[in-house]
Amino acid sequence: MSAQPDLLYSEEEEALRAAVRDLLADHCDAPGVIARTESDAPHDLAAWKALSDGMGLAGLLVPEALGGQGAGHREVAVVLEELGRSVAPVPYLTSAVVATEALLALGDEELLGRLASGRTVGVLAVGLHTAPGAAVQAVHVEGGLLRGELSKIADAAVADVLLVPADDGGLYAVDAAAATVTPQVSLDLTRPLATVTLSGAPGRRLGDAEPAVRRGLRAGAGLLASEQLGLADWALTETVRYLKERKQFNRPVGGFQAIKHRLAQLWLEVVNLRAVARGAADALASGEDVDIAVAVAQAYAAGVAVHAAEEALQLHAGIGMTWEHPIHLYLKRAKADSIAYGSAGAHRAAVAELVDLRAP
Repeated sequence: MSAQPDLLYSEEEEALRAAVRDLLADHCDAPGVIARTESDAPHDLAAWKALSDGMGLAGLLVPEALGGQGAGHREVAVVLEELGRSVAPVPYLTSAVVATEALLALGDEELLGRLASGRTVGVLAVGLHTAPGAAVQAVHVEGGLLRGELSKIADAAVADVLLVPADDGGLYAVDAAAATVTPQVSLDLTRPLATVTLSGAPGRRLGDAEPAVRRGLRAGAGLLASEQLGLADWALTETVRYLKERKQFNRPVGGFQAIKHRLAQLWLEVVNLRAVARGAADALASGEDVDIAVAVAQAYAAGVAVHAAEEALQLHAGIGMTWEHPIHLYLKRAKADSIAYGSAGAHRAAVAELVDLRAP
C-alpha cells in the first residue's frame, strides 16, 4: 500500500514562495507583462536570469553533482504557483521541467548541467498540446542531419537547444541556431508558440525518444496543475478584493448574496485544485502512483482555472474588459493551459484506463 500524499507546504517551501513572489513583484508587474505582449520580444529574459542564475531555480530537479540544486518536484510546484500568479513570460515550465526531465531520463550530464545553470534554455520540440504517451511528430534523420517541420512548440523563440524526436526512434540535441523558428499566432501571448523547421540541421543523438518524451510530458502535465492553481488563486483573491471596494446602491458589491454564492463556489473549486495539484507534485517527488495522480490533476485543473479567470473577468465588470487590466492575460493563459500536455478529456480517458473504468 502506498503512503498517503503530503499535501501541506513545508516551512522551506513557504520561504521559497515568499522569495519568488518578491522577485516577480519586481520583474513581472502587470503593466510590464502587458507591454511585452505588445512587442516582438514577449519573453522576459531579465526575469528568467534572476530566477535561474540569481536564485538557481532552473536546476531544482537536477542533482547537485551535475550542477543543480538537488531539490524536487514539490519545490518546483511552488515556483510554478508563483509564476502562474504573475503569468510570468519565462521558459521555466518548458526548460527547467519538461526538457530537464527528458534529459534526466537519458542521463545526459553535459546538457543537464547547462540547463541547470539557466544560461542555456532547452525546449522539447513536441507540440504543447501533446499528452503524455500520445504520438508525437518526428523529423527525418539521415547521416546525422535532420529534416522536417514541427509545429506548436512553446518557447522555441528563446531556446538555445532543441530536443528533437526523429523517425529512427531517437531524441536529438539540435543547436537552435541551426533551425528556422517561425512564430505562430498564439492565444496566450505570454507563452508563444512557433514552428520549427530543420533543413539538414546537424544533431547529436541522446538516446531513445519514447521514454524521455513521455517522462518530460508527464512531469509537464503534473506540474502544470500548480501553475493553474496559482492562476486560479490570483483570480479569486483579486476578485474578492475588488468586490469589497466596488459599490453599488451605496454598499459593496461583494455583499450581495448572489455574488457571495459565486465566490464561495469558486473558493471550493480552488481548494480542490490545490489538493490535486499538490497530490501530483508529491507523487512526482515520491515516484508512487504518478500516472494516476497526474491524470487526475489535469482532468480537474483546466476547468477550474478557466472558470476562475472567467468569473474574474465578469465580476470586474467594465474594467475587466479593458486591455490595461491584466485579467485578459490570465484568461488566455488558462484557456491555453486547458489543452497543454493533453486536454481534460484526454486525461479523464487516461484515468478511466488506469483504474479500469472504461465506458461501456
